Parts: sequence; structure tokens; C-alpha cells
Amino acid sequence: MKLDQKLNILIVGLGLMGGSYASALTQQGYAVDAIDPDVNALDWAKEHGIIREGSTEPTDALLKKANLVVFALYPHLLVPWLQTHQNAFRPGAVLTDVTGVKSCIVYDIQAILRNDLEFIAAHPMAGREVSGVWNCDPSIFRNANYIVVPTDENTFEAIELCKALGETLGFARISSLPPKAHDEMIGFVSQLTHMIAMCLMTCSKSEHLVDYTGDSFRDLTRIARINETMWSELFLSKTRCFAVWSGFPQNFRTCTRS
Repeated sequence: MKLDQKLNILIVGLGLMGGSYASALTQQGYAVDAIDPDVNALDWAKEHGIIREGSTEPTDALLKKANLVVFALYPHLLVPWLQTHQNAFRPGAVLTDVTGVKSCIVYDIQAILRNDLEFIAAHPMAGREVSGVWNCDPSIFRNANYIVVPTDENTFEAIELCKALGETLGFARISSLPPKAHDEMIGFVSQLTHMIAMCLMTCSKSEHLVDYTGDSFRDLTRIARINETMWSELFLSKTRCFAVWSGFPQNFRTCTRS
């Protein structure tokens, strides 16, 4: 099942992942707009035919037009962004994301969201060790996994729409996990592997390591170059996820955001 061709899609955050979403969808004839604070990113995307319209600010015109909104933002920005701008969305809009942690944000978003909007979390298991829309590449979705992360608050229709988004983007496998199971699984298959790569890059004092490495070392350490700001936040957000799982007081979960 693929997305309805009549949908107006809005990407909030036009980096590597947001840009790759936009490129994949535009190539298939979907109407895609974007919001990003970097005017250079928006200009590049428009020049290369990746988006239809773009704005550095969340304008009412763009928000009201969107049926489907994809948030490609750092996790800590999602709740404040929605608190500020959700009133401008059209009734019935479906919101989703690309974030690598779920327990510590999904329930917060669903708690503050208008009753006529729905947030259904998702995690594209794809990426590259570079950042920025100018590095976007829809081919990263081929042979990759896409995880839909529903809660009891989600409707069947929104879950199916989110799955259709993954299929339209070209993911090979689409699965579903609740937030806690997602975070436990991704901690093992993604965040642990990043830690191993970083350890390999920092455990040697040799200044001439590059003179002796081969393909296996390069393959194991490639992801160590991935956006350090994003990965630092993902690791710190795991603390909040643990607090959610463990039922710690809300004030503990709040203080771990900083």
C-alpha cells in the first residue's frame, strides 16, 4: 500500500533524513514542502527540485495545508515545537517523526496534542555518516528497515498511513514495536554499535593508525563520523527513556532533559 497521491506533505527539518524523505517523495510525484531555519538548505532543495515550497519559519499557510507532517528534528525540540505551533495545523492531520528514541518523547507529545491531531512515531533504520540536505539520498532506504512505533492512543488508520509512508519511501521491511521494545532493541542494534565504533577510534594512541588499517576497520568505524550533536542527545535521552520505563517521578524525567 502506498500513500494517497493527493496528500500534502510537510517536512520539518531539512537535513540528511528530512531531505532524503523529501527527495524520495517528490520523485514519485507527491507535493512536498519544508520548514528549516537554514535558508541555504531550503534554497538548495528548491533548486534541485526536492521541495515545492520552503520557509525558515512555521507559517500558518504551510501548516494548514499539510495532511501529513514528518518531523526530522532533534528529540528535545519536538515537544516545544508542537506546543508552540500545533494550533495552526488543519484538523485530522497526521504527524510522524524519524527520531531514534521513543519512550521519552512519544507519550509527552500525545499528552499535549490537540484531540483532532494524531502523532504516530516511526524510525527509519537508515542513514549516512554525513549530514545536511546536500547529502540527501533516497537510495539509503532500499534494503533498509522501517519501524512503526504505536501506542494505545493510535488509531488503526494512522498506523496504516505510517506503514504506507515507509512503503512509499522504498523500505524493504516494515515492522512494528511499542516504544519500550523499540528503545531496548535500538539500544542494542544502533546505539551500542556507535559506542563500539567510537571506542575503536579513540582507544589507540598511534598517530599512524591510518597507515595500517584495512577494510574491516574502516567498515567498523564508519559510523563514528555521524553527527555528534545528534548522537550525544540520543545517548542522553536514553536516561529519560529509562526513567519512563522505571516509573520514576516526572520531575526526574524533566531534569534529565538538559
